[in-house]
Amino acid sequence: MVYDATEGLSEILAKEKVTAYIGFDPTASSLHVGSLLTVMGLARLQRFGHTPIAIVGGGTGMIGDPSGKSQERVLLSADQIEQNVAGVRTQLERFLDFSAGRNGAKIVNNVDWLGTIDLVSFLRDAGKHFTVNYMLQKESVSRRLESEEGISFTEFSYLVLQAYDFLQLFDRYGCTLQMGGSDQWGNITAGIDLIRKLRSTKAHGLVWPLMKTASGTKFGKTEQGTVWLDAERTPPFAFYQFWLNTPDSEVITYLKCFTFLDRPTIDSLEHGAKTAPEKREAQRVLAREVTALVHGAHEADRAAEGSQRLFSTWSTDQPAEELLEALADVPSTSVSASALTEERPLTHWLTETGLVTSKSEATRLIKSGGIYVNNVAVVDEKSRIGHKDLWQRKLIVLGKGKRQKHVLKLAD
Repeated sequence: MVYDATEGLSEILAKEKVTAYIGFDPTASSLHVGSLLTVMGLARLQRFGHTPIAIVGGGTGMIGDPSGKSQERVLLSADQIEQNVAGVRTQLERFLDFSAGRNGAKIVNNVDWLGTIDLVSFLRDAGKHFTVNYMLQKESVSRRLESEEGISFTEFSYLVLQAYDFLQLFDRYGCTLQMGGSDQWGNITAGIDLIRKLRSTKAHGLVWPLMKTASGTKFGKTEQGTVWLDAERTPPFAFYQFWLNTPDSEVITYLKCFTFLDRPTIDSLEHGAKTAPEKREAQRVLAREVTALVHGAHEADRAAEGSQRLFSTWSTDQPAEELLEALADVPSTSVSASALTEERPLTHWLTETGLVTSKSEATRLIKSGGIYVNNVAVVDEKSRIGHKDLWQRKLIVLGKGKRQKHVLKLAD
């Protein structure tokens, strides 16, 4: 999981109790699965006896971190940031133990100090310790300077603000370690330099690699959009399906990064993935474990049971209510009786529901056997959907491949 770390950190973590922090950008009221590795970093730290601090950046969120961004961020209002901070705080409480104790987790908002310091004091106390040459060498800045849009002074100052956060946490809580994704290395080392200059103390940094899918795309992005930790944005069933669809080439890495399973268990799942990949046991364990962490054991069990019912062969006597429960979190469209009486083409419904982007794509997938109606492959591109296709006179389930579904529900 480690991409880079400052010299001597491993020895310190092995023999000392360390206080460490990670910052969370409140650009939305929910974290997404791309943030999950970061959250797990703090949770692992606490499980080994160290003290975690989560900074929810109510102050820096008003500025915007340029790291990994090709364009200037849209600035949010103070009210929006406050709402987002509350949402992120609730999600972090699922992973970290905030009860009183010698290594109880803390959540702090950097607006507490950034919102009160005046500009002149900030420039005098922190800004004078950073040369422009030093800041230009940071990848988050140099990459933006190479773009057509460039970088504003507002975002250019972000590095100094984050460094000041590290200094404040050192002074207030004895925090000596900052962690994050590899795109944060420049910001982290800036804080380390500021603590060294002002407090004559060595602080440390640790970063993990940025997760990407096997195809090289950003982790946590699907055709349907971002996969959120908020059940209102991404229902538990859809969340479970995201992890269940993990490719064989990635599943063991994800088990190591996103679960607390021990090494022998993961080794056993790795052996099974190599000898019987068609069983997808590693994927099912991954989906169950991560969904339980984020949404609780009950929702994980419900998603697993629903997935099993949904993707198994349906029997003619299976109650429609049972199938509807399994499909509760699957995207759906209400269809009038008259539309089904017309028996519109299957290609129409595939594009209308967004399962495909065009009728030509729908035709190609049908011909190749990649489209299913009620779990049965359809190979005639001229097929039409009507009352005859209703499952127990209530619904029709369209499928793109075996795992992407959309429900047509007969309107009351």
